[in-house]
Amino acid sequence: MVLEKLGSSLKQTFRKITGLGVVDKAAVEAVVRDLQRSLLQADVDVALVSELSKTIKKKVLEEKPPAGITLKEYFIKTLYDEIVSFLGKEKESLELKPQRILLIGLFGSGKTTTAGKLAKWFKTRGLSTGLVACDTHRPAAQEQLEQIGKSLGVPVYKEGKNPKDIAKNALKTAKEDVLIFDSAGRNALDKELAEELKELKSVIKPDEILLVIPADLGQAARKQTEEFERLVGIRGIIVTKLDGTAKGGGALVASSLSGAKVKFIGTGEKPEDLEAYDPQRFVARLIGYGDLQGLLEKAKEAGITEDTAKQILEGKFTLRDFVDQISQVRQMGSLSKIMDMIPGLGMKIPKDMLDVQEDKMRKWEHIMKSMTPEERENPEILNFSRIQRIAKGSGVAEKDVRELLKNYKQVKKLVKVTKGGKAFKRGPFARLAKQMGLNFG
Repeated sequence: MVLEKLGSSLKQTFRKITGLGVVDKAAVEAVVRDLQRSLLQADVDVALVSELSKTIKKKVLEEKPPAGITLKEYFIKTLYDEIVSFLGKEKESLELKPQRILLIGLFGSGKTTTAGKLAKWFKTRGLSTGLVACDTHRPAAQEQLEQIGKSLGVPVYKEGKNPKDIAKNALKTAKEDVLIFDSAGRNALDKELAEELKELKSVIKPDEILLVIPADLGQAARKQTEEFERLVGIRGIIVTKLDGTAKGGGALVASSLSGAKVKFIGTGEKPEDLEAYDPQRFVARLIGYGDLQGLLEKAKEAGITEDTAKQILEGKFTLRDFVDQISQVRQMGSLSKIMDMIPGLGMKIPKDMLDVQEDKMRKWEHIMKSMTPEERENPEILNFSRIQRIAKGSGVAEKDVRELLKNYKQVKKLVKVTKGGKAFKRGPFARLAKQMGLNFG
């Protein structure tokens, strides 16, 4: 899960508010202290956290809630709004049109991998894409990009002795709608790198210059962003490796404060693990309110129809449905990411359940293939002898079969409880969601 530790602590903070009997000064200060701890652990600047805390306390304790919502709901809304503002305010992604994109950044930021992810992002949205290997400094960088391009079915251009020549040759020969230029990095933004990037910018005349920075930079992301901005005038930021560090919150905040917008976030190692960054949807997911829009987009990219996705969300799936869709569901990402996008479910589903499912998914696929069509359609008929037969036929232990059935029933029950987010369409949650601008449709 993206920013797992921060998300877990924020969910607890929001749960604490919903459980309050009275919203008074002591209660507000206790919740704000929890928020402070969460943000400081995510490497957010102390002064910024202090300022945020003052703003929240002032609004909740001194301002009158808008008509139609209670003080408790206003507290939740204020907390949500301020965290969204903290993490970038509004979405600003790339336009779906023919363009040239130059990726820049230091060693270890993940530029080459991100170039491939970005190519896939455009390709799944109907635009032909080409990759240009302008990194002649790092050994095997061009070969790595070639392998990525081959796996995605995307051409890679690398003809030329130096980055400038490679870029010129690509511009002469490439016919694709979108060209993504991978550039070299260094351990620091030195004179050599500065000159190389200025030359590339002059040759390419990019529509977008995107700085790729790793999330583990934390607060230092702001300084690095400002340095590159002064050098080449970046148009946006891609924060990578958010799944592997506790400092991701600090990196997102620092980046947003630099003046450049975070346009994408990297959430894993697979080609599909790149998301257009939308602070509202991102925070909603962190606090357990889900992201149905993002989930349906992922389903579409994986070839799952919207009707099928909605059936799954509402708990209307059998073991037969699951085995039919299992490979496609895998393409959408890990189960923890998928469940995290369902409103309310991220707050309720035990993390160890998701971990078990991901580790044993392949084994469970064999188990389900060993079942009869009737058993997959109606697993309630599985008695002791049937379980014995299925275990033997799939080459697993009987406990593995029972574990699959137990987890399947638990997940289905939890999804039904939240009704694919429909529980958020009624009562106080519906009013609150509307105030927060969240769409659970």
